[in-house]
Amino acid sequence: MKRAKITIIGAGNVGATCAHWAAAKELGDLVLVDIVEGMPQGKALDLYEASPIENFDARITGTNGYEETAGSDVLIITSGIARKPGMSRDELLQTNVKIVAEVTAKAAEHSPDAVLIVVSNPLDAMVHTAWKVSGFPTNRVVGQAGVLDMARYCSFIAAEVGCSVEDVSALLMGGHGDDMVPLPRYTCVGGIPVGQLISAGKLEQIVTRTRNGGAEIVGLLKTGSAYYAPAAATIAMAESIIKDKRRVLPCAAHCDKEYGVGGYFVGVPCILGSNGVEKVIEVELDAKERELFAASVKHVKELCELAGKFLPG
Repeated sequence: MKRAKITIIGAGNVGATCAHWAAAKELGDLVLVDIVEGMPQGKALDLYEASPIENFDARITGTNGYEETAGSDVLIITSGIARKPGMSRDELLQTNVKIVAEVTAKAAEHSPDAVLIVVSNPLDAMVHTAWKVSGFPTNRVVGQAGVLDMARYCSFIAAEVGCSVEDVSALLMGGHGDDMVPLPRYTCVGGIPVGQLISAGKLEQIVTRTRNGGAEIVGLLKTGSAYYAPAAATIAMAESIIKDKRRVLPCAAHCDKEYGVGGYFVGVPCILGSNGVEKVIEVELDAKERELFAASVKHVKELCELAGKFLPG
């Protein structure tokens, strides 16, 4: 049986940790790509040398080019810069649109049948950019943010209840961070509605902490941002695609008639399988949830319109 091939573009903390999780799960052969000479090669070699200890089989390649990525089943894009002091949102967006557009074009040329998972920020605009540049059908382009937010949400709930994280089931929609739309009505612990276990006030505190999850870690690290959980979330998506597990996960998926979005990538629950986004699941929203989701979609549209001005050509 042919092993899957996964290319990870950007070998920084998130990209390298994606490779770590993917190798540990034996999802397939890995290619790490980065513009910094020697860095992806060194990390790939280091990870490969761990394989006899952790007992995983995978070919792991580091490269500064794209020839080695040819024929990938999944392309993961983590490239981009973090916002620096004094940098405006527009400056960050312009820089990352250029980076994501460039790497997407090169990767898509060598792997025209791949499923593309975008991790770069600002997420919703970067997914839109990758879709435009790749020319891929919408089902084969998806963004990672909801799985990360859901993981943070579930971990905080488990800590509050004092139960295993495996028994918490939750759903979130909308954008990443401030644009996140929590759905406590769809959140359970061992099948028990979370409202029976956690007070409304405490649950709101957990939602707020989840929205600020990335900023909390940045504040603690001082000189970096989260990468273990973002990478784990990304590989959970990749695993569902590669193994055709058809897991229901909240992802930035293309919605047209769904939820009345009108042709944008937004955070919604969807089924991920070998074809990428197999189906967007529409759940019933109450008035408050619809209001929050509409505000999130409005922000996504604004970001995408601005990103479009920076697209090459």
